[in-house]
Amino acid sequence: MRKGKSMLLGLAKIIDNPGASVAFSTSVDLSDLCYGVSYPVTEPVVAQGQVRNTAGVLCMTGSITTCIHGTCDRCAEDFDRDINFPIDVVLVTEMANEENEDEWVFPLEGDSADLDDIVRTVFVLNLDSKLLCKEDCRGLCHRCGKNLNDGPCNCQKELDPRFAALKQLLENK
Repeated sequence: MRKGKSMLLGLAKIIDNPGASVAFSTSVDLSDLCYGVSYPVTEPVVAQGQVRNTAGVLCMTGSITTCIHGTCDRCAEDFDRDINFPIDVVLVTEMANEENEDEWVFPLEGDSADLDDIVRTVFVLNLDSKLLCKEDCRGLCHRCGKNLNDGPCNCQKELDPRFAALKQLLENK
């Protein structure tokens, strides 16, 4: 569910003016985004950058920042993680082929860009499908349940069953 009206960025003065640009800065509420059973985006998502007319093509660049709060899908620890995603999309006056549309191309509404829709889409496309406390989270030991981010556990490594006969030979010596 969207909250409130969309933030529209007027681009009339640059649409027919190659080399011209318009800066933008907005804050979007994405607290309704559900990942599994959680809603990790409780803080405002801030987006800023510019739209530049490059040889008649409207290119939007910038960044999206926020802090997400969630429970790690690997180690089950609660975490806070700063997010910084790039914005690098193209704005078009009309979609050439609706069936083959590129997720990084957005249609204008008249001579304006819908910042809320762009920020929401770029955020969702960049956020991993799994929420992790850090990219290299080691998770939990599948035998004893120890959080492997805190160091190794004391479990014996399981021997590959194909080497069981060799192990017996070594034990018999």
